[in-house]
Formats: sequence, structure tokens, C-alpha cells
Amino acid sequence: MKNIFLAVSILLAFTANAQVTTVTIQASGLTCSMCSNSINKALKTLPFAESIVPNIKTSSFVVNIKPGSKVNFDDIKNKVEAAGFFVANMKVNMHFENQKISDNEHFNVDGITFHFLNVKDQTLNGNKTIQILDKGYVSAKTFKKNEVYTKMDCYKTGVAGSCCTKDGLASGTRIYHVTI
Repeated sequence: MKNIFLAVSILLAFTANAQVTTVTIQASGLTCSMCSNSINKALKTLPFAESIVPNIKTSSFVVNIKPGSKVNFDDIKNKVEAAGFFVANMKVNMHFENQKISDNEHFNVDGITFHFLNVKDQTLNGNKTIQILDKGYVSAKTFKKNEVYTKMDCYKTGVAGSCCTKDGLASGTRIYHVTI
């Protein structure tokens, strides 16, 4: 009986955190199926990728994440760039459990620091899709347009600086700026 209780407790503790389930990348600069194949091969080398589903028509790739894996969005972007292309858009599907968010605030979700922009105060539950707004994850025009949503320096640099000390973030902590 104790073993069953322990197993259930571990399972509940594991599911209480947010979990990244898929990452959808739209790449720019693709001109043919060989370009798509190059990115597909690069993404398959990610240790947290369970499978890759390419869509040549939309120049997009869905990275299905291995359950329980820690995802590094910069690694995904770097793989696309190493293949000779750029990320035009990155959307992340996550499963949330009672995650309270507020506009222009930092939150640690499953070991990843997010800075939500242009959102209403809310509690996230279930599957939600967030879009990464950082430089290199959206077009330069979109990045510039989103500057109106925060005056914090971390939006321009992608890392915690003096603007983030009130949130207890160590200087240099990677921050992903996102919206819903």
C-alpha cells in the first residue's frame, strides 16, 4: 500500500509542473525540399526531441518533445540556424497546472524563466500555446513592434539585468519573452 501511495505521489508531483509538449517552428529562407530536409535532420539531433513532423508547404516543423524532458529553445533556434536558415516564428505548446501570470512580469515555469508580454492577469490551466517574441524568434519588424509592451532591458538582451533584480533573478539568467 505504501508503494502505491508513493507511486501516486511521485506521479502527481511530476504532473504539477508545466510540461512542454510540442514546439512549432516556422523557418524562413527555405526554397526547396532539400532545405526542409536539412532542417529536419538538424532538429532530429536534439536530445529532447521525440519526433519531428515537417510541413514543406508552410515551411514549418513540429518538434514533439519526449515526456519529462527539459527543453532549450535556444538549442532549437541554433539547430535551424546551423542548417543555414532562420526562425521566423516559434510557438510552444505547454501543459500548465495553476500557473498565475501577469503582464510584464517574470515567471519561472518548469525551470524556464518567461516574461509574459501583452497578457491579462490570469491562471493558466491545461494546454496553452505561447509564442516566443525574442530577437531571432520573430521578424525584426515584429520584435520592434513588441517593444511597446515593456521598458525592461531584458527584452532587448534576452537575459536578466538590473531590471530583473526585483524578481529575484540572477544577472545573466536567460529570459524568454512570450505572449499567449
